Amino acid sequence: MARYLTKSRFKLALECPTKLFYTGKKEYINTKLEDDFLMALAEGGFQVGELAKLYYPGGINIDQIDHDEALRVTEDLLAGENVVIFEGAFKYRNLFVRADVVIKKGNSLQLIEVKSKTYDPTSDKFIGARGGITSEWRSYIFDVAYQKYVLANAHPEFKVTAYLCLADKTQKATIDGLNQMFLLYRDGERTKVRIKENSGIHTIGNKILIEVNVDEIANRIINNEFLPDENSQTFEEVVQFYSDSYEKDKKITPVVLGKCRSCEFKAVQEDMIKGYKSGFHECWQNSSSFKEEDFNKPLILDIWDFRKKDELIRSGKYFMEDVTKTDLEGKSGKKQQQMAGLSRVDRQFLQVEKAKNGDSSHYIDIDGLRSEMANWKYPLHFIDFETTAVAIPFNSGRRPYEQIAFQFSHHTVHENGTIEHSNEWINMKEGIFPNFQFVRELKKALADDQGSVFRYANHENSVLNTIYIQLQESSEPDKQVLCEWIKTITKSKTDSTEKWEGARNMIDLLEIVKKYYYHPLTNGSNSLKYVLPAILNASNYLKEKYSKPIYGTEIKSHNYKNQSWITFDSNRLVVNPYKLLPPINFGYDNELLDTIVIDEDAGIADGGAAMIAYARMQFTEMSDEERERISKALLRYCELDTLAMVMLWEAWNNWCS
Repeated sequence: MARYLTKSRFKLALECPTKLFYTGKKEYINTKLEDDFLMALAEGGFQVGELAKLYYPGGINIDQIDHDEALRVTEDLLAGENVVIFEGAFKYRNLFVRADVVIKKGNSLQLIEVKSKTYDPTSDKFIGARGGITSEWRSYIFDVAYQKYVLANAHPEFKVTAYLCLADKTQKATIDGLNQMFLLYRDGERTKVRIKENSGIHTIGNKILIEVNVDEIANRIINNEFLPDENSQTFEEVVQFYSDSYEKDKKITPVVLGKCRSCEFKAVQEDMIKGYKSGFHECWQNSSSFKEEDFNKPLILDIWDFRKKDELIRSGKYFMEDVTKTDLEGKSGKKQQQMAGLSRVDRQFLQVEKAKNGDSSHYIDIDGLRSEMANWKYPLHFIDFETTAVAIPFNSGRRPYEQIAFQFSHHTVHENGTIEHSNEWINMKEGIFPNFQFVRELKKALADDQGSVFRYANHENSVLNTIYIQLQESSEPDKQVLCEWIKTITKSKTDSTEKWEGARNMIDLLEIVKKYYYHPLTNGSNSLKYVLPAILNASNYLKEKYSKPIYGTEIKSHNYKNQSWITFDSNRLVVNPYKLLPPINFGYDNELLDTIVIDEDAGIADGGAAMIAYARMQFTEMSDEERERISKALLRYCELDTLAMVMLWEAWNNWCS
């Protein structure tokens, strides 16, 4: 079978050329989600693609999977004077692409690459201030440039013009249920979209996708003004190098850098015991003097928020034991000024020093925590939101990728020490814009007292800021009451024209962690899903309390009964409670799905499992029983998020007492 360099493999090579050798090989671990169906639910690409087709009536879809058959059908269609082709196949040498939309008019071809990414025509720029392609758009522009290169060489008799078709952030849907016109389903191993009967250009309302001409930038790439990598090869030479290497199954010499930390071909010990190979290990052994035992040493890849990893790696420093505080501070040696607690560099050096010394104990600033906690007012409220952002809006008046808040959980700690899961709310109905009812229910949960409200990270503040704007633009009868209440527990965004900071502005526990607490078991991560098991291992108080099945009996819970949260692995370490939860999406690990980011603009991460589950309830056909099962799993998942925050507070309170 021919090994073509497709557009997806070209994009992979832009990330790291060596990955071309590992991709598609079952012997190499691949931690990246490759399930097209779930990725379609997460990103909305299939649905956006089908919506785009409705904007080009009369288009002909190339359904043939076989490369040669698809090429033949495409060639036959191009013989016509005017034609619109979806998924047309084009081949040049050992390069092969399936183009989303190609419009042929006479001797011209419009190449349109459809992406489920937002674009604001009033502000988004492809070229940055320094004259290069911005990092946000680089992969998209190179993708369409590669396709233009293949089409232009496969058919030199045509003039090819390149476009990106994107979700227009400035446009609003003008009909309800637009999203529900496109339901996802599996057809064997393929993901397909079932379009609502009688849907067409006359039924979809205002156009929410925009075609952006990127031909000039694509030409500049092809003409070597913007090179795919740092070497001096031309675009054509780089493309041919990638394609020849892939065709011959030859590994391209790796260049190790800081980005290797997130490599999907990185196996852990458990994977290797099962017989998987690790592309990450092979790369680092091939490109340096690494020995197998060196992987047991803490690498600089894991230093938290360290932005000079590439610089140190190029100088031959790979391990934390080689890192000095000067390396962390930079050449200027300037320290970050901070009112209290650890600075960024202090925290980084704390991590490095503990790794150097084999120190597995935690760091806690008791005085700093006491000072913070003295300002907290009972009852304490801990809240967590589950949200999504869909490319195609549910309702009239909504824009692509507007924030949707579909669930919250709320724990309360009373001054006498009583803990309870006080409230929760979830929207299960299809095609409903839930945000305004979400705020009403949240207000009902929090408005009865003036106790401190806690979040973990900035997400909840951002969501409420967004809903504030949505309410201001709405005709909801209680919008002013809701907006005024939102302002009491939030702080305005830095780019907001209206400025405020509420009297009960939510306290960010993540910032408290960064300043006053560190545990080596987090491996440099400050995600709650890593901090929770670390603090459970550090706190004898929590281990003793939650080893008993008291959660859901002595401690009020909406979703658990007689639950014990403490179990130990073979190393006598507390197992992460999140691993005790069953998958929200049957057959798929929650931790893997939580790595998905739906849209960079929405800033949503660390919640992919919940987002995909909600998307399944919205965009697929399912029974009431399955909908109920997913809803219960979501409620359990979100409840653990706020319980984790409570446990964090309990450990600190115990130590500070």
